[in-house]
Amino acid sequence: MRPIVTLTMNSALDVSTSTDKVVSEHKMRCGTTRIDPGGGGVNVARVVRRLGGQALAIYTAGGATGGAFRQLIEAERVPTLAVPIAGSTRESFTVDETSTAKQFRFVLEGPELTEPEWQACLDVLEQWLPIGGFVVASGSLPPGVPDDFYARVARMARQHEAHCIVDASGPSLAEALAEGVFLVKPSRRELSTHLGRSLDTEESQIDAASALVAEGAAEFVALTLGGSGAVLASKDGVMRLQVPQVRVQSTVGAGDSFLAAFVLRLAQEHGPDTAFRAAVAAGSATAMTPATELCHRDDVERLEAELGASKVWL
Repeated sequence: MRPIVTLTMNSALDVSTSTDKVVSEHKMRCGTTRIDPGGGGVNVARVVRRLGGQALAIYTAGGATGGAFRQLIEAERVPTLAVPIAGSTRESFTVDETSTAKQFRFVLEGPELTEPEWQACLDVLEQWLPIGGFVVASGSLPPGVPDDFYARVARMARQHEAHCIVDASGPSLAEALAEGVFLVKPSRRELSTHLGRSLDTEESQIDAASALVAEGAAEFVALTLGGSGAVLASKDGVMRLQVPQVRVQSTVGAGDSFLAAFVLRLAQEHGPDTAFRAAVAAGSATAMTPATELCHRDDVERLEAELGASKVWL
């Protein structure tokens, strides 16, 4: 297996709970609380481990919440390197409204990083860049980090003959695409915002993903479409998969799980069609779990087998 390193600049304590109904100006008695170590790259590393692989997770941590974060991720036995910051690690809140089955997600901005702090993240990453392996830069950038940060990661990865994978949105996504990456995983909303047009039809989705490949922005574009499945574009053509039929409880972390399974299968020397099926299976398996819980290996492997006979090439 080729090595995998993930980078999370805006790690978060993911707090989830439930209440009967969300009502303004009322005290809402909540059910059981769950706390997980979160953030894009961290979740990718956690899922890689759950699926039998290993990834080194580099992440920022500070304050009391940063200490709690370290304990939680170390308890999962994920190899980690924490870059200390002065600010406190942020928290994110997910509340399930049991009376309506609606889910409310509150995502905090995160602490502001100084230039020495975000530069330290690049320095640590450069020390651990896996030559011939994969670097997954995923999640939002906190205040103080320049928009071209992921583009710098992509440039560094290329210089070290590593494959850079980016999961981002807004200006940081645009800068990364301008630099060029190995794989990018936007959602339909994120890519639509980037392009400034709607992507409501299969034709528009395929055209948009294929155009990024043709422009040299990415070798692979994995466009996730929620309950409508996903599209994967590369120089060899376009793949499309529908999601398997599952009982959806929460989509939190589904995109991170998709990315983790995709990268893991590539690291295990499987082809993109196998990696794509595993990714859709992992995203769907995470949607089956409540709140901020991530996928389980047996569910992923079962759904992966179900998708094994599915046609993926268009």
